Amino acid sequence: MLTFDQTKPRDVAAFGRATVDLYANEIGPLAEAKTFSKYVGGSPANTAVAMARLGMAVGYIGKVSADPFGQFVKGYLAQNGVDTSHIATAAAGVRTGVTIGEILPDTCNYYVYRNGCADLHIAPGEMDEAYIASHKLLLISGTSLSHSPAREAVFVALAMAKRCGTRVAFDLDYRDYTWDSAEEAAVYLTLAAEKADIVLGTRDEFDVMEALLHPGNRSDAQSAAWLLKKGVSLVSIKKGRRGSLVYTAEGTTAGGIYPAKVLKTFGAGDSYSSAFNWGLLHGRTIAESLRYAAAASAITITGHSCSDAMPSLEQVEEYIASHEYVLSDELR
Repeated sequence: MLTFDQTKPRDVAAFGRATVDLYANEIGPLAEAKTFSKYVGGSPANTAVAMARLGMAVGYIGKVSADPFGQFVKGYLAQNGVDTSHIATAAAGVRTGVTIGEILPDTCNYYVYRNGCADLHIAPGEMDEAYIASHKLLLISGTSLSHSPAREAVFVALAMAKRCGTRVAFDLDYRDYTWDSAEEAAVYLTLAAEKADIVLGTRDEFDVMEALLHPGNRSDAQSAAWLLKKGVSLVSIKKGRRGSLVYTAEGTTAGGIYPAKVLKTFGAGDSYSSAFNWGLLHGRTIAESLRYAAAASAITITGHSCSDAMPSLEQVEEYIASHEYVLSDELR
């Protein structure tokens, strides 16, 4: 049974990349786009905003550039209710990562610029155990494991969370462009996942993590069994339009989807994570938490951005009340 220390004053601290998204306003090939809208991006930052909009007390552990982009990221998070006291500023010349989004009628693509970016410069010595201890949950993104010194900082934060009774949710968040090799990703994602309480990822992300050290894992049940045996309490495997599966020692729960008019596919996983964790932290059942996750995802993909499109708790509950929840026969 997954429980949280309710005596801790704050809900969730997000750790990892906080970047800038520039999404084309024109629907069509990026080469023909003329104008762009600027948003805060990066999975942990998107999820932090989403959790704050759901009413949670959210903190952030990260690093941004000492330039207008860094100021924009930190200011936006603060304006959306995220505590930014533990977002550090990188040395001069180190830049915040940028993602360029292309929105096409039937798909979306993104182009990422992350060479030596600011969030990967966060160092182990910048981890604050008292700050981590003040939160019920620490949310870590796998992208932070791709390069040092952020990689080492993740493992320091994991050790601190374990010592102080803060639960850890680990989002695999695999992006091939930020790793030197898939083999390196497999090793470090595995080492971190085995230390977490909650592990979330898509089937493709689990395949990358398991390819080297657990090549025999070819099913969701096998993936979950390995992690549960290692002491993980909950494993969430997202399956896109088919829904999701959640595994615990008590059994398996299938999650469905809500219909949505999709504008872009970016951000669905981040809104899923935010609402699912909201449910767990507020004592909802896994099945109930999955409904909140599905509704939040459906709302987010109708908007042009990721962070700006994250819904409030009221919007999520209205969506649940007014739309049909569909469970895939394949996952039942």
